[in-house]
Amino acid sequence: MYEPRVVITGIGPVTPIGTGVGEFWTSLREGRSGIGRIRAYESDGMKVQIAAEVSNFSPGQYMEEKAARRMARFAQMAVAASHLAQIDAGLDLNTVEASDVATIINTGGGGITTIAEEADNLTRRGANRVGALFVPKMATNMAACQVSIEFGFQGPVVTSAAACASSIYAFIDALQMMRADEAKLGFTGGTESNVSVLGISGMANMQALSRRNDEPERASRPFDIDRDGFVFGEGAIVCVLERLEDARARGARIYAEILSGGRTADAHHITAPREDGAQAAKAMELAVRRAQLVPEDIDYICAHGTGTPLNDAAETRAIKLAFGDHAYSLAISSPKSITGHLMGAAGAVSVASTALAIYHQEIPPTMNLDSPDPECDLDYVPNLARKAKLRYALANGFGFGGQNGVVALGRIDE
Repeated sequence: MYEPRVVITGIGPVTPIGTGVGEFWTSLREGRSGIGRIRAYESDGMKVQIAAEVSNFSPGQYMEEKAARRMARFAQMAVAASHLAQIDAGLDLNTVEASDVATIINTGGGGITTIAEEADNLTRRGANRVGALFVPKMATNMAACQVSIEFGFQGPVVTSAAACASSIYAFIDALQMMRADEAKLGFTGGTESNVSVLGISGMANMQALSRRNDEPERASRPFDIDRDGFVFGEGAIVCVLERLEDARARGARIYAEILSGGRTADAHHITAPREDGAQAAKAMELAVRRAQLVPEDIDYICAHGTGTPLNDAAETRAIKLAFGDHAYSLAISSPKSITGHLMGAAGAVSVASTALAIYHQEIPPTMNLDSPDPECDLDYVPNLARKAKLRYALANGFGFGGQNGVVALGRIDE
């Protein structure tokens, strides 16, 4: 059975480090942080006062104001990211059959901010004043549905929640759909916008977040001995996926090929990863094998790299399990050192970062890696970007509840 090769031709970032692919890539390679004091609400006196927020986001630039008012911020960002991805791909939607386009956009929390707002509204003003659009604004599937409505896409519309692995899962699902001929194009990625008192307080009380409030840009420190938790972030990235032959036929720029994916479960704990990294390693092994590669073929890993003590050590062990001695020859880095942790959109950040690294043949650095943890003794490309010959790479995403996802990407030789 013929299976098309699937490539990324458009990248649409709406992120704390930039909107649009040019600004996003420049910030990645130069290590420009998007982390700062929280602007969404007054945080003085709270345990955590920092986050990675998207600045100067105006949904009216990307959609009609009436439509924007019917969406929560996470959906607005997904629509904006989809417009940016379409423009970046140079894709004329008038030449596309609507039923051939799949919309696969995942999220971790969906409209938690909407839930918090309407719960407060209920308490203060009573049941009759709860917003009529409360349910369709907060529902996790609404980002993908609103993109489908905005563009008129009539192929499959899919949302699945896998916590911090959510948008890694989106790319695996899109690849499978396109290989099964359910779609010829995929608008694929993740979105999250839950910088709120409720969202951040819950994470802070779980002791998952960095409390380096006086040094926001230095707070996210993957693989560093002084790391003290991740930084909560918001944003969206949507990528245009096409069949290779279609992309070449229209002369599209190709960032990278999506080769395969691997998914496993830790079956261990609701928040902590397995300490031995065994199932995360298995997900990497599956992605490599399904891409018809061997471990020594992989040049780079975009790590999950959250900056929590448990995650970074477990991911390091997982990489060693999956790659053996080759683990010490791999380049590894974590964009979360400057983007913060975008939760359900984190995997999309990693896939987009990996595709851009392959396209530009340059590895973005792990910032704030000043004193490496002895348990994290691999090559994490500290603080400066590095030119490199990149043929094959992995993007990792590991979520609460033990959901592991890995996407394998490859360079297309034009």
